[in-house]
Amino acid sequence: MVKFEDYQFHYSLTGSSDNQPLLLLHGFMGSSDDFKNAMALLADQFYCIAIDLPGHGKTQVLGGEECYTMPNTAQALIYLLDQLNIEKSYLLGYSMGGRLALYLTLHFPDRFRKVVIESASPGLNTIEEKVLRLQADAQLAKKLATGDFYSFLVNWYNQPIFKYLKTHPKFEYLIESRLASNPLELAKSLCQMGTGSQPSLWEQLEYNEIPLLLLVGEYDDKFKNINEEIARSCIVAELKIVKDCGHNIHFENINVWIRYVAEFCK
Repeated sequence: MVKFEDYQFHYSLTGSSDNQPLLLLHGFMGSSDDFKNAMALLADQFYCIAIDLPGHGKTQVLGGEECYTMPNTAQALIYLLDQLNIEKSYLLGYSMGGRLALYLTLHFPDRFRKVVIESASPGLNTIEEKVLRLQADAQLAKKLATGDFYSFLVNWYNQPIFKYLKTHPKFEYLIESRLASNPLELAKSLCQMGTGSQPSLWEQLEYNEIPLLLLVGEYDDKFKNINEEIARSCIVAELKIVKDCGHNIHFENINVWIRYVAEFCK
């Protein structure tokens, strides 16, 4: 069993501690800096806590690779909330962070008031899907660990779900920020907390009682289909399709994203 001492979390705090806390979890290859602009806009309403997840940003993992798994990362985040004297908070996660946020919601329901899931899934349904995805994630992790990182980034953002992100005027800035990551650490995260290795959460959705806001971009067909199924499986889930956006809504249209989050988390 991992210990909290196995992690040295880096995190950013924005807003008054008198406000309701909001925990923000970034996506794969991101960091707490991804929410910097968002936290500035949310600071009047929330006490924002954005964390660098294991393998990302300035967070250091002192233990073994088991520290990067979803169950162990989730437990470590609960320990961190305890250290910050936060008994209950709002929760928001994007993509990989959204998968982790959903895990936290279902396994620690007493710790969260409402949860926003942006462009994420509950994992895979079948053994066959998991095996194929594990193989694909392992190949990607090998490229991360041994190949040219810039080439990896170019290929990663050539995926169909990022088609509209690439047209954003600040896309090159996004690439530059990703180049600050450690590819060896990212490879560990991909192997241990990728979609193929995470526990499937589909069967638990119908028992969830924490209100969920599902945000998906209009042009993100894959995740629209997934989140429509989540909404059918969970009666307390509300689905919002964000116009003129692809996979990364908080980057592509931050003003609409802020409005949906602020209204939902009143």
